[in-house]
Amino acid sequence: MKRFVCFISMCGLVCAAAFGQVATQANEGYQTHEGRESVAKGLSDPAREERQRPRDIVDSMDLKPGGTVADVGTGVGFMLPYLSHAVGDTGHVIGEDIQSDFLDKAKMKAQFSRLNNVQFVQVTDRDPKLPADTLEGVLVLDVYHHFDYPEAMLEHIRDSLLSDGKLVIVEYFKRPGAMPGGDPDRPLRHIRLDQDDLIKEVEANGFRLVSKRDLVPKSQYIAIFQKK
Repeated sequence: MKRFVCFISMCGLVCAAAFGQVATQANEGYQTHEGRESVAKGLSDPAREERQRPRDIVDSMDLKPGGTVADVGTGVGFMLPYLSHAVGDTGHVIGEDIQSDFLDKAKMKAQFSRLNNVQFVQVTDRDPKLPADTLEGVLVLDVYHHFDYPEAMLEHIRDSLLSDGKLVIVEYFKRPGAMPGGDPDRPLRHIRLDQDDLIKEVEANGFRLVSKRDLVPKSQYIAIFQKK
């Protein structure tokens, strides 16, 4: 009996650890410098502006001049110019990422574009290190499926938002052909949750859905939440 109890306890620990590390496959390409350089090339693709409609994303956030907004998982800083312009010179943008080499590229972009209202923060996979009760908006663009600890991240994001602040998640559908590239089945392996299940997970962690719509038909959607 003792051995059986011990076995169950060990299984519980293994399951708990596995539950935390939910994005192992999605994060494989980020484990080496070479892998991140390859990812960075895709993130810097000039065609991305037309494909991902960054102005539409920012418009949906309804940001006001003077506000503070965070770009969680900023990568090479693709969204920073759009967010910076939306909040203006009196506003504040927090660009953050886990990877220091991505942040270096984002900093160079901000410097080249003279984005003087952007601050950079290196974070962890459990804590986005956002200031409490401060943010008008939090953008999670193509990043939610990389969260290893979604519950912890959502808790911190919720605490960072103002009472009427918005969490804006842009994600790929977990459906064949949804992601760019030559492998139509990549989204089935790479994306953890399809739209409805992602919404359920976010709502289960202190948020309510405000709106959802396709951003890029058959490829990406945008879901907007406020905290309960």
